[in-house]
Amino acid sequence: MAAVIGVCAAAIAALAAVGWVVAVASSAPNLGQLKPKNPHPLTQIFAANGTLLGEVHSNTFYNYVDPNRIPAQLKEATVAVEDRRFYKHGALDYQGILRAGIKDLFGDGNALQGASTLTMQLVDNMYLNQTKYANDHNLKYKIIQARLAQQLEAHHSKNWILASYLDHVPYGTVNGATAIGVEAASETFFNKPVWELNLAQEALLAGLPQAPSEYNPFQYPRLARVRRTQVLQAMVASHYITQAQASAAEKQPLQLQANHDQTVVREPYVFNFVVDQLDHKFCPHTPSNCPAVAEGGLKVYTTIDLNAQTQARQAILNHEGGPVLDAQPAAALATVDPATGHILAIASSTSYQQTDFDYPVQALRQPGSSFKVFALMTLIHDYHGDPDQTYYDSKFLPAGWLPEDPTWSVHTAEESYQGTINITKATIVSDNTVFAQLAVDIGPAKMDAMAHAMGITTPLNDLPAEVIGGLKEGVTPLEMADAYATIANGGWHVPPTILSKVVFPDGSTKNFGDPPRKQVFSYGEAYAAIQVLKQVISNGSGTGTAANYGCPAAGKTGTANNMDNAWFVGFTPKLSTAVWVGYPQGNISMADGFGGALAAPIWHDFMSSYSNGYCGDWPAPSDPFQGTTYSGAHSSAGGASDNSSVYNGGTVTGTGGYLGATGGPTYDTSPTYQPQPVAPVGTGGGGAVVGAGGGAAGGGGVAGGGGVAGGGGVAG
Repeated sequence: MAAVIGVCAAAIAALAAVGWVVAVASSAPNLGQLKPKNPHPLTQIFAANGTLLGEVHSNTFYNYVDPNRIPAQLKEATVAVEDRRFYKHGALDYQGILRAGIKDLFGDGNALQGASTLTMQLVDNMYLNQTKYANDHNLKYKIIQARLAQQLEAHHSKNWILASYLDHVPYGTVNGATAIGVEAASETFFNKPVWELNLAQEALLAGLPQAPSEYNPFQYPRLARVRRTQVLQAMVASHYITQAQASAAEKQPLQLQANHDQTVVREPYVFNFVVDQLDHKFCPHTPSNCPAVAEGGLKVYTTIDLNAQTQARQAILNHEGGPVLDAQPAAALATVDPATGHILAIASSTSYQQTDFDYPVQALRQPGSSFKVFALMTLIHDYHGDPDQTYYDSKFLPAGWLPEDPTWSVHTAEESYQGTINITKATIVSDNTVFAQLAVDIGPAKMDAMAHAMGITTPLNDLPAEVIGGLKEGVTPLEMADAYATIANGGWHVPPTILSKVVFPDGSTKNFGDPPRKQVFSYGEAYAAIQVLKQVISNGSGTGTAANYGCPAAGKTGTANNMDNAWFVGFTPKLSTAVWVGYPQGNISMADGFGGALAAPIWHDFMSSYSNGYCGDWPAPSDPFQGTTYSGAHSSAGGASDNSSVYNGGTVTGTGGYLGATGGPTYDTSPTYQPQPVAPVGTGGGGAVVGAGGGAAGGGGVAGGGGVAGGGGVAG
């Protein structure tokens, strides 16, 4: 009776076990409910001409290969060592399961894993990994895995399953990136495409998926050789190769060759800026962790012109002082296309080996008198003020001249004064005292609003001292190039972009190269400002004469307090370029540290070389700006008999006299240059810029005394 009861109990237990298995299998998801995880190649970043700048580092490395290009012996090696009955069984190998079960009874806890077929492993890699079903690799998991494997094999051929396995399985991690698929593995361990591998190399790869870390040939070469021999002997046992072939392959060295191309980045400052822009666009809430970029398999096309990069670096190197960072001033240049907002170049005197700080886009520095342009545009646009007919006294402003800021005193750079002059003349010679009074009269809040509308993104504080560069935070060269581009573009601001388009793995495209533009002021108003700013370069008394390269251009110098930041920001109809010079650590005076002496020569060299013969001018406006005399609390009477000037490219009426009597010569306004592809170059090395170059020593001017809103910019 006891025996009968025992048999019945065993039968009941068996039925319960079968019921449990059926229940687990029934609860498993269908294959159609799970999204396959297809690996993507590394995100690639390209220059405007299609030159690869580099690949975004990820924790995986993958390159697709056509299954027909995978060597037959590599496929055979994989089958021989991973699933030798692959072509004889279905999704499940019941003989293998029986063998694994017997081993499990005798205490081999890993035996169930050994029962996995290639199809089951493919289910792991494509569907189950990183899902709730993969939390515990127990018997329940194996049942779910088996059910999905049956579904997968019901819809696909053995050849498809093997090719997909070889395309999805991880082969090991090198330098923080796990090689996914045979092509990535071949490049990682042998630095060659998979179809060029020999038998010994194929056997080495085939042996890695079972234990990629343990058999990593870079870390454990002895174990890797042992595993390679196991694979070769498995191929002999499966009659894929002869013993002689196996013995010959076993005698070969591992033949490893690291793939250093994966880490080479051209233009690293540009590359990192592009990645940062991508991270913020695709993961605005978590830009520091953006799988959409790092693992997205994107092809990113930028606006960067490698020819512009080369010319910008050369212009800087023309005035470089040496290779030691912090021992002499550094320089940075940013240039944009005013019509499109495309960033064409961001270059600096430093190399990435010296510092990863990107001066053109990260260095917040005091702009000096280059900020006066925003007061000029506020006068013209907000007050319809004629710079040729609006007068102020050029004079020392002692502490107390402004009751709201009783400690602020203002003087000119050379501490020489010119009496009553108009805004045009004050712009040409960069008179601090005139612009300080103008800023108070027009209102610093309006001036800052104009700066923001034109492209300044750094917070401003509505303080009059900002007109001569007294900012709390400073501005970057890219900000200034963008802001001045609004004038060059006839009053239309186009946000700067370094991204042209992004191509996704499925072939779809997202365009970033046509950012929305906004009109800040009219073309007639822009043209009036251009006529003033041209003379900063062309007038013999202008502070920016060193920038004159013989073609129509406009701009403004800037020299920050203590001569620790020198600027020249200028533009043509086709380019807007900002140049900054200063010590990397900031707050160190430079000898002859005026923007006209340090920054303008670099601007000159870049614009004259990169423009490649383009010498176009702005056409006269059909609706010219006709301003009137602006009268503020601090302005002076001029002495002009007329009270307005017409800025139309022809005769300028009024007696200010600094615009010139007639318009300049007629130039062809069509572009004549095109970005040219160039051979690979280095990132530009060396330290920075010294006080070379000719030109007037004028410039931004020094804000004397207390009360200035900002000190030096943030040092990089």
